[in-house]
Amino acid sequence: MTGLSTVRSDSGTRTIDLIGRAGIRGRGGAGFPTGRKWHSVSSATGQDDQAFIVVNAAEGEPGTFKDRALLRSNPYAVLEGALIACHCIPSARIVIATKASYHCELEAIRRAVNELTLAGWLEAPNAGLRTSPGAITIDVVEGPDHYLYGEESALLEVIEGEDPLPRHLPPYEYGLFTTSPQLGWSAGSDLSDGPPALLRSNPAVVNNAETFAHVALVCRHGADWYRSMGSEQSPGPSIVTITGDVNRAVVAEIGLGHRLDAVIDELADGPSSGRSVKAVLSGVSNPVLTGDQVATPITHEHLRAAGGGLGSAGFIVYGDDRNMIDVAYQVSRFLHVESCGQCNPCKTGTHDITAALEALVLDDRTSSDVVATIQRRMQTVTDASRCYLPSQEQILIASILNRFPDDLARRFIDHGDSSVVLPKLIEIVDGKAVIDEAHARKRSDWTYSSTPVRFSSVE
Repeated sequence: MTGLSTVRSDSGTRTIDLIGRAGIRGRGGAGFPTGRKWHSVSSATGQDDQAFIVVNAAEGEPGTFKDRALLRSNPYAVLEGALIACHCIPSARIVIATKASYHCELEAIRRAVNELTLAGWLEAPNAGLRTSPGAITIDVVEGPDHYLYGEESALLEVIEGEDPLPRHLPPYEYGLFTTSPQLGWSAGSDLSDGPPALLRSNPAVVNNAETFAHVALVCRHGADWYRSMGSEQSPGPSIVTITGDVNRAVVAEIGLGHRLDAVIDELADGPSSGRSVKAVLSGVSNPVLTGDQVATPITHEHLRAAGGGLGSAGFIVYGDDRNMIDVAYQVSRFLHVESCGQCNPCKTGTHDITAALEALVLDDRTSSDVVATIQRRMQTVTDASRCYLPSQEQILIASILNRFPDDLARRFIDHGDSSVVLPKLIEIVDGKAVIDEAHARKRSDWTYSSTPVRFSSVE
């Protein structure tokens, strides 16, 4: 806790400046500058507000296992970063939101919280608090397995006891347990101290678990040390996950800036025997990278310039024996099933795109108008959306169709490969990815069927 000890003897403002100079970017996928986010929340916190620090450990991006690996091995770094955030904002409330099914992670978190409590780290003075000084409280929330639980405003809904349905307003404008007018999905309840007549927005800092660990590293070793790795726009280390058609599924920490093909070769022992890399997905939030782009350095700017993106650094590799239309179907199916249904163009659009791709992959006879259906729905799927999920559908599916036209043509001639999966990871054991096979039975309403669900016919 040397980083925490250092910042507690300094001002929160100077610590936020340090985080900004280090260039920490969120490790949850969007890559937003952490110092800028913390400054916004600090500025938005009024005298009558109670700010919250929220650790987003609800990892659910396909092909990603980094947060679970981090929480199992070093939950202390994550908690230290959250305690530093309490000093900076300031706040006396930390919420760690993870999934009820993550038993190993929950055990590690609770053990670490208990040890820090006994060591007195939660009793440190909080002279900058706008409320009464005192102990910092840490709550652990066990949420559902749904993908949207990881969306930051939906995460706040779950913390308040609701379903993971994204809100209109971001957490720095509308946080937790507020008495302010709710423009999100449902009305919140006031669990803060003070006169009930006061209107509070109770802003929340919501950061990915790995991001908090990076804050602890910077406060311990300094901004120059952090910037000695990576690039100007993408400094520091990063935990990467590599799965798919590789000889060894792996989670490892690297310095940003290493080439993707070198990381695949060195950490994952290269593509599956006898194959070359045809494509790589960085989760399901960025355009697909083709095989001739895998020599790209792993940074936000280099991967974006190559036509892809870094996301949460979960790289899914597909070999040259794959038809990428089969992959597009699995991506679209995942996003449709996980869509919450609040925005009709998203739910119906992802359904129709999924059904069209399913017909291409699985049906004996496929009409040529499926492509027209996909193109039409792509234009409207993002209309009035509350979250980024329909944009993911639009961006990633369009990139696969545009970059692999021969694969599309092939699917009008023969069946696809129904064994292709999108690695929604349960575990990585001895270099093997353990996939959530139950997801094939998940319906659009988040219930489960006894058999795999088809979308090209009535559910």
